[in-house]
Parts: sequence; structure tokens; C-alpha cells
Amino acid sequence: MTDQSVRTADILARRLAAAGCRTAFGMPGGEVLTFLDALGVAGIDFVLVRHENAGGFMAEGVHHRTGAPALLVATVGPGALNAVNVAENAREDRVPMILVTGAVDADTAARYTHQVLDQRAVFAQVCKASFTMVPGAAEAIADKALAIATDGRPGPVHIDLPISVAAAPARPAPAQRRRPALPVAPAPSAEFDAARVAVAGADRPLIVAGVDAVNEGVTDLATVAERLGAPVVTSYKAKGLMPEDHPLALGGAGLSPLADTHLLPLVADADVVLLAGYDPVEMRIGWQDAVHPDRQTVIDIGPEPNTHYMHQGSVNVQAAIGPTLRALTDGTTEATGWNGRIRTARAALAEAFAPGPDWGPAQVIETCRRVLPGDVLATADSGAHRILLSQMWRCHEPRALVQSSGLCTMGCAVPLAMGMSLASPERTVVSFSGDAGFLMVAGDLATAADLGLRTIFVVFVDRSLALIELKQRQRQLTNTGVDFGRTDFAALGRAMGGDGATVSSVPDLEAALTRAMAADAFTVIAAEIDRRSYDGRI
Repeated sequence: MTDQSVRTADILARRLAAAGCRTAFGMPGGEVLTFLDALGVAGIDFVLVRHENAGGFMAEGVHHRTGAPALLVATVGPGALNAVNVAENAREDRVPMILVTGAVDADTAARYTHQVLDQRAVFAQVCKASFTMVPGAAEAIADKALAIATDGRPGPVHIDLPISVAAAPARPAPAQRRRPALPVAPAPSAEFDAARVAVAGADRPLIVAGVDAVNEGVTDLATVAERLGAPVVTSYKAKGLMPEDHPLALGGAGLSPLADTHLLPLVADADVVLLAGYDPVEMRIGWQDAVHPDRQTVIDIGPEPNTHYMHQGSVNVQAAIGPTLRALTDGTTEATGWNGRIRTARAALAEAFAPGPDWGPAQVIETCRRVLPGDVLATADSGAHRILLSQMWRCHEPRALVQSSGLCTMGCAVPLAMGMSLASPERTVVSFSGDAGFLMVAGDLATAADLGLRTIFVVFVDRSLALIELKQRQRQLTNTGVDFGRTDFAALGRAMGGDGATVSSVPDLEAALTRAMAADAFTVIAAEIDRRSYDGRI
């Protein structure tokens, strides 16, 4: 018999709470008010943001600290469409996200056109799945959405929630069901046995680890690497999966041609390459065909088949990454064929990205690294600064540096850091943004003030789209559309409810960081640099 006190929106909210969601982000309209009420009843806090795109990144920041799916709520029409960018970012960065949008009832939409569009058709292009909620299948739709968002390669799932459906009494439904999970280990086969033989006989093994290994929660990558004597390259998303002070760690890769001059020759010279959850969605085109199955044994391990053609494997293993690595390496002995090249490569990378004596982005990064706590959590926006930062910044745990790697969207660092601060208030959190990316999301500093966050926002101020300006000069094109006027970012921080400082030297930055760590509110630190200080650095 139908329980008249339980609404369809309540069923969805309860399922989200059961999946670990404790905070939702968004900007409401009349179409989602019932769902907001249901979230509160289910114990999920709602955070009002100033823009849905930023809200989605805040939700992602929370996910990186709690492991629960990111939860974003948007109203009909423009509110929903504001979330398209963050949904596609979640798809390309493999972030489990539930996006709930308000919708006009179907019978109303048949004759009414104001703000009415096919939202499911839009989100079907950028999400793993899109559903329209109906009262008689609320449990099934909620369970399907959560399963699809979290299974295999995680990603966003969209749910359209019509006004009358949200308030409609829920109907009885079967108990919660989930899709079958990924196999935890590969099935025995001649191909897998041959791969084990190749690994056991490797002279120069090498591991490339990626975001799929992070999402799985692989914890023993260093043990596997030590067992093999294999250097480890990670994607940017996988930085910290192996502590980057480990002698076998070669840091993150993907966007720096300078780093690639040191890393790609090692990859090419390996006789066995283990691709441990390596998702090439993060990598620049220089990593296309970086491995060569015609002359190397390339073992590609991941939750989904390789259909991207960025590279090809000798053996493709669709199974859990950690158990597969252990099955491949049990009983192996340390290889000796690298002959000191790993140590040489680490030294060369350190020298290539050393800060140098002159004030610039490298000095900003190095000073932050030195002054901030060793367990600081960081985010990076897209732009020249993040290529340099990702090479210089050292991570000792996964998700210690979070960024948009697949889509490389601007404006992500500030809200990502806010979400991480909200979920982990005991940790120091710093975001690194270019001035253009910072301005895209500056309105949500008001949200940081509302939440009482103590996040530190470092802005590289060069009044230019520095990476695009650099490419423009490299192609000997006229300077067009890349420069903009001055903004007083420190004053903006103060105006929005936090503190602010403008710095142009190492002592100034040291003092600003020290004050920021002791502050009761967020701090915006504007580091003024020369736009040409990235030349030859990335």
C-alpha cells in the first residue's frame, strides 16, 4: 500500500544519503523546492552557490575527500544548462556525480514553452546516463543512477525531476539492487600466463599509473614497483598514488613537453610496460603511441576495454587493478637493467623544473611548497601555471593535488578547493589559479564567506592568458585577444568577506602565507608575475 507520507523526492534523497552523500550544491528554483526539502529530511545539507558550474566543482571537491558521489542540484532551463561544463568535466575526469535538475511536467510542456527544452537530450551527450524520474520506479531509477555513476569508470548521471513527480506519493518497489561489480581478478588464460612470464623475465619494467587506479583505491603500488625494480610514471590525476619522494617515482606526466623529453625515452626503452589503470584522456598528443606492443610487452589493466586508440596493448586485462598487479608480480625478483637511469631521470627532472633565483611562477610554487604544511591539499586551474605546478608539486597521497585533467576547463581550482575545505576543515587547502580563471568564479568567494572557509587562494597575476599568449608568440602571430586589464584581487578578496594580499617577492609571499594560515577566513594572495616567465619552463 502506498505510504502517503513518503514522496518520490524522499526516495531519491534517501538513496543518495545511503550512498554517503551529506552535502548537495546548487541554486534552487521553484521546480526543485520539494527535492530540497527532501534532502533536508534525509540529512543532506544544501549549499547555495552563486553559479551551478562552480557548485559542481565544489561537489567534486567534497567527493575527493569523502568518496561519496558528488551531488549537484539545478533548476529548469538556464540553471540546468549552466551545469553542462562541470558534467562533461566529471565524465572526462571519471568523477561520480549525480546531477538532479528540475523539470516542467510533461503535460504542461506539451503546451507551454517558457524555459522548456529537452534537458535529457542535452545531458545524454555529457553524462553516462540520463533518466526522468517517475513515482512508480523511484527506487529503481535512483539505484540505477548510483550504480552507473560509480561502477566501472565513474562519471556523471543526470536525473530530470518533474515538479509534480517530486511531490507525488511514492509507490511500493523492490529492494535495492545493483549491477554486478567488476571482476576482482582476471580469469585464467594463456595470454595472462604469457604476461606473467614476460613480467618475471623483464629487464627494464616500467609502470604507468592513472586515474582508474586512484578510483579503485590501489594502495600497494610502491610495493609492486619495488618488487619489480620498476620506475613509476603517473598521470596528473594519479599524482601521489605512489609517494613522489620515493626513489622509483618519476612524478606526473601528461601536459609538459619539457617533462616528456625525460620520460618518454624511458617508456620507449622499457621491455615490459604495465599500464595500471592508465586512462589517456589526461595526456597530450605526445603520448599517442608512447608504447610499442610490436617490440614491448604492454599489459593494459583497467575497468573497461581499450577502445580509444591512443595506444594499444599486447594484453588487455579488464579487471580490478590492484589484484591484477599482484597476480602478475607475485614471485618476481627485482630487475637490474635500468643501470642508474631512474636516478639520472629524477635528477634531470628536478633540474629542469628547479625554481631558479628570479621571481616568477616557479618561485611562487616553491615558496608555497616550503611554507605550507606537508599535508596541504591543493587544487590547480588550467593554464601555464598548472603545467609547471604539476611537475614541481610533490604529493604523498592520492588526491593531494586535484585539477581538471581530461577536459582542462578553466575556473575549477577555486570551487574544488572550497569543496575540499568544507569536507576536511582540519587540513590546509590552497588553490592555484591564473587571473583569468579566477575571475570566472570570483562570485563564489561569497559562498566561501557564507561557509566560513579558511581556504587560501593563490592567483598568478600576469594580466594575460599566458599559455595561449606563449603559443601565439611561438607561431609568430599577432598578439590578439589574450591580454586584459588590471584587477585588484586582494581588494576583491576583502570585499567578498575574506582577506587579501598582493605580493611580488618571496618574503612578501612568505608573510602572506603565514597570515593566511592563521586567519579565520579565506585569503586571496595575488602573486604578480611577468607573463613571459613561463618561457622555456614547461
